[in-house]
Amino acid sequence: MRLLVTGGAGYIGSVVTALLLDAGHEVTVLDDLSTGHRDAVPDGARLVQADLHEAADVLEPGTGAVLHFAGKSLVGRSVEDPDEYWHTNVGGTLALARAAVRHGVRRMVFSSSAAAYGEPASGAPLRETDPAVPTNPYGATKLAADHLLASWARAYGLGAVSLRYFNVAGAHRGFGERHTTETHLVPNLLKAAAGQGERARVFGTDYPTKDGTAVRDYLHVADLADAHLRALEAVGPGAHRVYNLGTGGGSTVREVIATVRRVTGREVPAEDCARRPGDPAVLVAANDRAREELGWTPERTLEETVGDAWGFFLKREADHG
Repeated sequence: MRLLVTGGAGYIGSVVTALLLDAGHEVTVLDDLSTGHRDAVPDGARLVQADLHEAADVLEPGTGAVLHFAGKSLVGRSVEDPDEYWHTNVGGTLALARAAVRHGVRRMVFSSSAAAYGEPASGAPLRETDPAVPTNPYGATKLAADHLLASWARAYGLGAVSLRYFNVAGAHRGFGERHTTETHLVPNLLKAAAGQGERARVFGTDYPTKDGTAVRDYLHVADLADAHLRALEAVGPGAHRVYNLGTGGGSTVREVIATVRRVTGREVPAEDCARRPGDPAVLVAANDRAREELGWTPERTLEETVGDAWGFFLKREADHG
């Protein structure tokens, strides 16, 4: 199938693109390279450097589906400059959806986020039916894009899937995280283990959890990518479905630090800090719907996730050291 992957030069988009090529698809990547990397686009994919709002000029005749990863994703930045986030995450998705319908594209898989839920009322695993009350512009724009796709499905027959990610980490086939501004726990812990940058910071040590630190659901990027291929095949015309993507379990910050220490064989200098406003004690996905409807089961452990991320980190250091 001929496919368009927006944001395919980014972390998750590059891994998914690699798997799509393995599956025999013809892939065009649309990416403005503002945060992505040209060398992250897998061999065999065609890269078009363009803005998301120019999707109508990039979509080729006969494109069967779009996988949409392009967007802004820094929560703090979304609070400082919401215009940028609404313009890209909602305005860009609107332009893409319009272009898809105009060009006869029948399927779209969207990179949504658990940030759409906001702060859960309890520590129970979040289900797709739980209230979505985002607490920042980033989460609000992801939820708005979900609603946009639902209305496009009803009105224009587009088959759409919103995949709500929880915490993604790891690397696959030489593709891993390398953000200019890194906010994710695992890569920042690896930097600390390597003696780069600041000490790792543990935000909050008095949560009602087993060791007082926050619990998050860490999913290997290869398992996440597998869900996208399954969603691409499962989506039907005129329907919009939402799926949580997570392991269904969680690890505390201290457990992740301990895992990084075991995997790297190095100390991870860390300091305890106050809670950050709006950080819930527990954020874990209920993934029953994805298991039942997509036949998807995450396979990799936290140890494997950290190990693959560490391997990618070391290779990057060797290549650029």
